[in-house]
Amino acid sequence: MQQKFEFVYELLDNKNSLSFDDQALLEKAKEATKTAYAPYSNFYVGAAARLSNGQIVIGSNQESTSFPVGICAERTLLNSVGSQFPDLTITTMAISYQPRDKEAIEPISPCGMCRQSLLDYENRYGANIKIILSGMSGNVMIIPSAANLLPFGFDGSILK
Repeated sequence: MQQKFEFVYELLDNKNSLSFDDQALLEKAKEATKTAYAPYSNFYVGAAARLSNGQIVIGSNQESTSFPVGICAERTLLNSVGSQFPDLTITTMAISYQPRDKEAIEPISPCGMCRQSLLDYENRYGANIKIILSGMSGNVMIIPSAANLLPFGFDGSILK
């Protein structure tokens, strides 16, 4: 039997159609690209999360000469929130990027490992994370939940 997986997301022409709060969060993600350490890939990624108390936390990718020891911006952020604010949830996360020698005009999407980590976070707290994906300019995508990014994601229920 064939089945189909679909989800709905928003595609905006630019950030101006976002709410004021979401525009500010996206700007924080763009600023976070400046804290990235990416001497090997020259691909600087920043993430910003709004917590349930309104606080903003940022993360950026951190590379290492010993591959695959580096960590993506999304997981840096999730680990920071989980260890510093264990009683709060993430309501919205914005992710942006800036390559060294290229214009960043298309939305960026999290890698598979980050998608699993985002799903784990949603499952841990029982709350969806709205995800805003963007470059430095151009289109903006709004995904209602990390679960949409990883169909058939591993949720650990088989371990119980």
